[in-house]
Amino acid sequence: MTDFDVIIVGAGIAGASLAAEMAEHASILMIETEDQPGYHATGRSVAFWTESYGGPNVQPLTTASGPFLANPPSDFAVQPIMTQRGALHIGKAQDQQYVGKLLHDFGNSGVVFEVKDREAIQSHIPSIRNDWDQGIWEPDCCDIDVAALQAAYLQKAKRGGVKLACNAQFRQASYSAGVWHVETATGHFTAKKIVNAAGAWADDVAARAQIKPIGITPLRRTVLQLAVEPIAPSTLPLVIALDGSFYFKPDAGKIWLSPHDETPSPACDAAPHEIDVAIAIERFEAVVDWRITKLEHKWAGLRSFAPDRLPVIGPDPDHPEFFWFAGQGGFGIQTAPAAAKLAASLLNDEVSAPPQVDGSLYCPSRLH
Repeated sequence: MTDFDVIIVGAGIAGASLAAEMAEHASILMIETEDQPGYHATGRSVAFWTESYGGPNVQPLTTASGPFLANPPSDFAVQPIMTQRGALHIGKAQDQQYVGKLLHDFGNSGVVFEVKDREAIQSHIPSIRNDWDQGIWEPDCCDIDVAALQAAYLQKAKRGGVKLACNAQFRQASYSAGVWHVETATGHFTAKKIVNAAGAWADDVAARAQIKPIGITPLRRTVLQLAVEPIAPSTLPLVIALDGSFYFKPDAGKIWLSPHDETPSPACDAAPHEIDVAIAIERFEAVVDWRITKLEHKWAGLRSFAPDRLPVIGPDPDHPEFFWFAGQGGFGIQTAPAAAKLAASLLNDEVSAPPQVDGSLYCPSRLH
């Protein structure tokens, strides 16, 4: 376990999906700081596939990932990865501008939207308060079984010969004579290429490899699990505020709720702040008249963004043997299949990129 074609730093959904796509074409080592893959952002996702999420330049990756997630190959997953949910974007009278913007931004994308009136909104969200009268229905939204997806990618990578080293914090790397020399907490490894799939730690990994950071910023996102009365109906859609101030969805009779916060944070094991918990509950209570009987669980994760909020996929312009696979924001799960194929195609000519995806949008050189 010393000499590899590629070392992937990070075994979350980004690293695992790329390792699985590349397994047949290269010898690969994934190194992971934690004692298990997917501990941070991947394991804390609210887990939905929504084509409008992330904006019109992320949507091609989401759309291209949809068929794979909806019908994965039988040798990839033994259970469904996605289940139908539907999303309802809601607002008040003063939010009408957001209705127009959403329809305009995705006007030529093929994403299906239906404008809903007050009566239709109420049919989707029982006991919604009267002032919520602006709505856009996105019928194709689905839930994603993130644990199943991550496990399937890890299993595919393992079957293809990918090695995984956990508790292997990336300490430093140097490049000489066409080879990367990588020091980790568990030993020294060499590889022809390094893939930076380190999420919130992406800029730190770059700096430790003497590569110029590109401004990947971790942002804290808070999620709550609430018990409510009446029990949340299983037919409740994903409910998203048109102004971006909250979203919530049902889960086994409970509610998963986020205030859609984006608070800059150092790369760390993120924890929720009480002010964000209070804001989330206040916003939820302004939407429906359900009674919250218990705050059952709260957590936070770090979503990592490039300055333009698009993924960063491709070789570093100053050092092509260092490959960026970072900045997946909050959409890394729903874009994983297409993003991994795009990255693999740039690393190996034998892999085909998704034809409907313009990879130049995500090239690291745009940030230099």
